[in-house]
Amino acid sequence: MKTLDFAKSVREDFPILKQKASDKPLIYLDSAATSQKPQTVIDALSHFYSAECGTVHRAIYSLAAAATEKYNNTRAQIARFIGAKDPNEIIFTKGTTDSINFLALAYQDILQEGDEIILSVMEHHSNIVPWQLLAEKKKVILRFIPINDRAELDLIAYAKLLSPRTKLVSVAHIANSTGTINPIAQIIEMAHAYGAKVLIDAAQSTAHIPLNVQELDVDFLALSGHKAFGPTGIGILYGKYNLLEELPPVQGGGDMIETVTLEKTTFAKPPLKFEAGTPPIAQVIGLSAALDYIESLGFENIQAHEHELLSYATEKLQKIPDLKIIGTAKEKSGIISFVIKGVHHLDLATLLNLEGIAVRSGHHCAQPLLAHFGLTGTNRISFAPFNTLDEIDALIEAIQKALKLLI
Repeated sequence: MKTLDFAKSVREDFPILKQKASDKPLIYLDSAATSQKPQTVIDALSHFYSAECGTVHRAIYSLAAAATEKYNNTRAQIARFIGAKDPNEIIFTKGTTDSINFLALAYQDILQEGDEIILSVMEHHSNIVPWQLLAEKKKVILRFIPINDRAELDLIAYAKLLSPRTKLVSVAHIANSTGTINPIAQIIEMAHAYGAKVLIDAAQSTAHIPLNVQELDVDFLALSGHKAFGPTGIGILYGKYNLLEELPPVQGGGDMIETVTLEKTTFAKPPLKFEAGTPPIAQVIGLSAALDYIESLGFENIQAHEHELLSYATEKLQKIPDLKIIGTAKEKSGIISFVIKGVHHLDLATLLNLEGIAVRSGHHCAQPLLAHFGLTGTNRISFAPFNTLDEIDALIEAIQKALKLLI
């Protein structure tokens, strides 16, 4: 499929793109923060609440039975989508951040003083702060893989950080701040050589790169629905089943129990052991529709189109005087962060908004990475299948217009 025809077709699926921003056509270039929703996902949510609303796992009546079937089918669908062996390896969470926090809480009962966790300098705060809290409480040592000036991980330094004391390595598949695609297969293999477990933050890759957890042999993987055309408030944590069996529950309540007496509780098998309370049923059903949508587009089409957008935008941006792209990794996703000498990122984003263009400004919850480059913030653009080359041209024109006011 030609990329121009592809984008034109995709745009028809997103009702929000028909509206205006600042009285101009909306150009949405912030999909790395949250994706817009196709009509099929919106319809799935609306239909559930208007015609199918019922709880799951708790009743025999028709609405509840139908909701339970859809809920369970989605778990199986996600397992297939990421290449998991068993639907019971899929835990529903509120999102990637919740998944990482869940694992950090569970690991409190596993790690001992002096154990080590390896992260990287490019991680989102969600993959740093939970481990810092754990390290402070359990006297665990955090090690960080450094990056080079292209915003790529230094794998030689990583090899030197690994040791028999390493219990967990937790890194992003794609850096949200720069678009760097990390060599996660190699990272996992190197960690396993020391007996360490690996968690991959797949928040930025779910809608852009196919995943297969069995081929990767990854131990844990976290992702968010809202970055993959799905609803907010839903994500998953994948874990190898034998590892999930070893983890303690981190929340207590209904549906995660086997029996409860006044003296003692016994717990259900994974994944229910980790899903206390009434789950986000509508969000789960919406996530199912989102995964259907991604598969209908096809990863080959998505990747080809977004690669063209990335190449075209990179070439155009580099022609702007005093503009510097932060993160020039050989392997990149459709994310570009940049700074312009003498221009504050917030001022530029404000003026772009007046042109109907939505970009991100700030530190992108990646302050350690920005500190490596001596920065406190950048402007970031990120692509989705509905973006076009014409929108990039409009962005370049708007930046040039803004610079006349800012410099």
